Amino acid sequence: MIYVLYFITYGFLLTVAIGLLTSWIDRKVTARVQYRVGPPILQPLIDIIKLLGKETLIPKGASKSTFLMAPVVGFASAILVSTILWVNNITSAHTYLGDLVVVIYLLTIPSISIIMGGFASRNPLASLGASREMKLILSYELPFVLAVLVPVIKSGFSLRLATILGYQLQNGAVATGLSGVLALIVAIFCIQAKLGLVPFDIPEAETEIVSGPLVEYSGPGLALYKLMKNMLLFILPFFLIIIFMGGLHFDAISIVKYVGLVALVTVIRNTNPRVRIDQAVRFFWGPMTFLAALAVALALTGR
Repeated sequence: MIYVLYFITYGFLLTVAIGLLTSWIDRKVTARVQYRVGPPILQPLIDIIKLLGKETLIPKGASKSTFLMAPVVGFASAILVSTILWVNNITSAHTYLGDLVVVIYLLTIPSISIIMGGFASRNPLASLGASREMKLILSYELPFVLAVLVPVIKSGFSLRLATILGYQLQNGAVATGLSGVLALIVAIFCIQAKLGLVPFDIPEAETEIVSGPLVEYSGPGLALYKLMKNMLLFILPFFLIIIFMGGLHFDAISIVKYVGLVALVTVIRNTNPRVRIDQAVRFFWGPMTFLAALAVALALTGR
């Protein structure tokens, strides 16, 4: 019963609310940078409601079942990972061994669902975008996992999020050490790519391939994808706060942590041009992997 409560209240309702608010803040800041007014605060919610009332169009020749199920899979994984994070953040009584591995696994499924939907639509532009998304996943997952290893090492090689939070409660945030700072920098760039934001919005690249993997989606399917991305705007910074900054505690400091990460992501988005997929692969397999490996080595030496 407790898991159902967390699933509905925290994993879905609260995460959706914060995600939509974060999306509005991101759009508002972006508009101000571009000398525009920006949308009203309820615009992200209005967009979702409007899409839910539209007709679902299935392209000719598409794999119907995969095309329709892909956004549901991605949306469900976002709710599940959010639930796990909230459970660990609030209490250690209902956590389990290895939940960090499950979280990392679930965080890849939204991107995989986009790939599934893109290829299932049989649209050339969608297939190209899905191919780029696949290459992007292969590039950033290695440094991301290496960065996550740093708090694992520092907490005594524990794969339990509750143990990592407990270690930080007693010894201070992981991000206060040199290895933690380096790992956090790498993780921030990785979540930028996971969110599909500039400079790593290569799969969707509006000026090149329209909307990439989502070009054929409309109605509720597109609404689920947009809602999933809004939720990830909260989930991914939340994950970094848990493993690097000691968790979220509904106080002023926690708000500063979260707003700071979102602001940094927004600044990166608005001050960089889009890179090519080969440049992104070289960036993540080169400097980011080296920096993450250095952070792991420093963590092993206790620094």
